[in-house]
Amino acid sequence: MNWLRICEFSALLPERGTAALLPDGRQAALFPLSDGRVFALDNLDPFSGAQVLSRGVLGDRGGVATVASPMHKQVFALHSGRCLDDEKVAVSAYPVRLRAGYVELLPETA
Repeated sequence: MNWLRICEFSALLPERGTAALLPDGRQAALFPLSDGRVFALDNLDPFSGAQVLSRGVLGDRGGVATVASPMHKQVFALHSGRCLDDEKVAVSAYPVRLRAGYVELLPETA
């Protein structure tokens, strides 16, 4: 497995999504939380077809960290990519790690 270095952790703003272009042309949406955790989902909103999840609103539903699409407001779990409003829908979730001050993800697993 090859971890992909995305950016310095210090470049991310807590509670704000950021889009990152992956080598294969896909986009990942990075979500750093105020507690230091970072999640990464595919940036493509499956309901609108737009690359916008990184601009979604972060929140919490029943103790689960979430992002709501800025387009139609469907809510996705950050840890799994599962849509909490439609159980048949999910976006890819990438494993993320912090290493030597950098955010890295595994794009092959999503």
